[in-house]
Amino acid sequence: MSQTPEERLEVLGLSLPRLSKPAGNLLGYKVDYGQVYVSGQLPLDDGEIKYLGKVGQAVSREDAYEAARLAALNVVGQLSLATGGDLSKVAEIVKVSGFVNCVPDFIDIPFVINGASDLFVSVFGERGTHARFAIGTASLPRGVPVEIGVVARLRDGV
Repeated sequence: MSQTPEERLEVLGLSLPRLSKPAGNLLGYKVDYGQVYVSGQLPLDDGEIKYLGKVGQAVSREDAYEAARLAALNVVGQLSLATGGDLSKVAEIVKVSGFVNCVPDFIDIPFVINGASDLFVSVFGERGTHARFAIGTASLPRGVPVEIGVVARLRDGV
């Protein structure tokens, strides 16, 4: 018998973070025709910024990987809200959009966003594999090093 995403989180020693209200006139997620569009999530730990700064300057690539992992955990929190607390209703992670606030010559952007991709596969198994883009940017909201957005598909009838 395979584990549920919630059981996998427990095995990983992770719990869903307390989510903060989005800053601005937007939603944390939107469900439309069986798809969940999760707004960009930051590396927040129970609503507080855990990582701050530019990758390749104030933030190491390893810390940026962990920041992406934490932002992805916030994505999972939004998906939990969207599914009424039952992550088994997520059929698959379709697409991950990853942004890295980095110095111009930083080239390990895919490594950083692997922090998010690895978490999704750890939590959802094969259903966590996805299409993805990873982009370096000059800045991100609140000065964080990473922002992760997701499109997920819900199981039929959800």
